[in-house]
Amino acid sequence: MKLLKYILVLLVVFTSCKSNKSITTTKVVKQMSARRVAKKHTAENFEKRTIDAKLKVNYKDNKENIGFSVRMKIKKDEVIWLKGTKFITVFKAKITPTKVSFYSPYKKNYFEGDFSMLKKLLGTDINFKQLQNMLLGQAIFDVKSQRQNVEIIKNSYQLSPKKQPNLFDVFFYINPLHYKLDKQSLVNAIKNQRLDISYPTYMNKENIVFPNKINILAKESSKFTNINMTVRSVNFNTNLNVDFSIPKGYKEIQL
Repeated sequence: MKLLKYILVLLVVFTSCKSNKSITTTKVVKQMSARRVAKKHTAENFEKRTIDAKLKVNYKDNKENIGFSVRMKIKKDEVIWLKGTKFITVFKAKITPTKVSFYSPYKKNYFEGDFSMLKKLLGTDINFKQLQNMLLGQAIFDVKSQRQNVEIIKNSYQLSPKKQPNLFDVFFYINPLHYKLDKQSLVNAIKNQRLDISYPTYMNKENIVFPNKINILAKESSKFTNINMTVRSVNFNTNLNVDFSIPKGYKEIQL
């Protein structure tokens, strides 16, 4: 199994418990200024201290279609810790604001580096906070930091910067009911590349709205990667053990 599969798992995530109330109600979208939509979206930032979740993940590309389970622990703004299993432990990963670490007991190899590794995979700079926002149904860029255009598209508010980044165009589709994301997209038309991160359903737990499922579709010419993730259980504000050490004797790999 390629390292790409493990790293892409970091882009997906979050929550689903049968005991919690799912949010399925639709709402008629009314005209609203881009500034107000951005303000409402920012106000929905996730404020819990920790997350401990068990996830079901399916990975599919041009060659493979596999499923496995992931244990995810997050200390907000500090650590994202992951453990993937398929009968046995397939990988462990730990991400901090300055470092990305990964190892595979199955392959007996490991990787250590910084966020430049994720830049190679995504084609754009990304930092810890942006990655964390992806997992929480929040925009990867601060929608209040610059002027936005707003349109109503398929029952969502579409925000897009009046001045798009140089390497790609970015679009945020915001739900009119709870103002979390329905989808966010990065598009490079010249290179025929795009990354769509969609949030089909949300749930309400402890009066906080957060994703029930996250789907990722990455395309580059005729190649594609599709990841679907559902969380089987989740707890907030618990004491987490995020110990991580690479076993001796493992072979380092380079990207």
